[in-house]
Amino acid sequence: MVGFMKNFRVRTAAVISAAFALTACDYKDLNEGYIEPAFVAGPTAQGLALRSVPLPADRIEVSVFDFPDLTGQYNERENVQSLSRAVTQGGSAMLIKALQDAGNRRWFTVLDRAGLQDLLRERQIITEMRRQYRGEDTVNPNALAPLRHSGIILQGGIIGYDFNTETGGFGARYLGIGAFTQWNMDTITVNLRAVSTESGEVLASVTTQKSIVSTSVQGNVFRYVALDELLEGEAGVTANEPKLVATQQAIEKAVLGLIVDGLQTGIWSLADSSKAAALIRQFRDEEYRGLYRPDSHLNLPRPKTRSPAAITQTTPRSVSQRVVQRRVAPAPAVVRRAAPPQAAPKPPASDGETLG
Repeated sequence: MVGFMKNFRVRTAAVISAAFALTACDYKDLNEGYIEPAFVAGPTAQGLALRSVPLPADRIEVSVFDFPDLTGQYNERENVQSLSRAVTQGGSAMLIKALQDAGNRRWFTVLDRAGLQDLLRERQIITEMRRQYRGEDTVNPNALAPLRHSGIILQGGIIGYDFNTETGGFGARYLGIGAFTQWNMDTITVNLRAVSTESGEVLASVTTQKSIVSTSVQGNVFRYVALDELLEGEAGVTANEPKLVATQQAIEKAVLGLIVDGLQTGIWSLADSSKAAALIRQFRDEEYRGLYRPDSHLNLPRPKTRSPAAITQTTPRSVSQRVVQRRVAPAPAVVRRAAPPQAAPKPPASDGETLG
């Protein structure tokens, strides 16, 4: 009995040690196999299409203040209250990147107004330093030029996120061996508008949608291979499309749609006008699922704001053109004192009288 207990303890210790060694080996292999270094994010398929857009006749100056999450939704979790937002809060950063990618930075000159308060504070610091150390009441425009301004403001945001718009799956099992797959789809909706700075008129508006798909594939085995021997195994993999990448593609598609709308309404034009019809037809065919009619959609009414992309930039006056108005102190008033009254002439002295 004592020998049996001793052998049992030795075998148990050996099994536990082997299990720990196997676990540590697997953990190390997993770390080495799945931990990847940081990398620069490459363009998406929609981003490549945006970069290949034909070049414009002139670059358009636009301002981006914000591109917020207007859904107000949080991540859905079963029996758990989550404070994590369903979609990204960095929409303005992705919109600015998409605008710069259009035509390989040849379509838009982007003015970032998302951090306008920080920009104005930094300019105030420069102005104050030059006032203190150089005695400048008016900052030298060579040291701090005027801010540029645009004729078009881009507005909009992420206006919708719908969970589980479609779900499904299938599977099969035979003699203890089975496999099954499941999938579900969410939908994100983005709206982008171009607004005239001069009149406030909405020049163009585009709404795009992007599906976000998650899939799961699993297989398992559960059967007796002998009277007292059970074979049990399970394997699976899950793939979730990143919400950030899906939002990025929806915004890039919206920028492409805004370019097409601007071409149709005459807000801007292509350097090679012969390519405009093909670009418009390709986009509208996708929008209307092949039911696009060029005769009914090619010529859209022009906005009432004429030349909304054109705006006069502020240029500082040169030193020789500056007019310095100095206040001249008024001349002091001359107070004339009245002459003292002259004494009446004394009467002539009489005989024997002395005047003194």
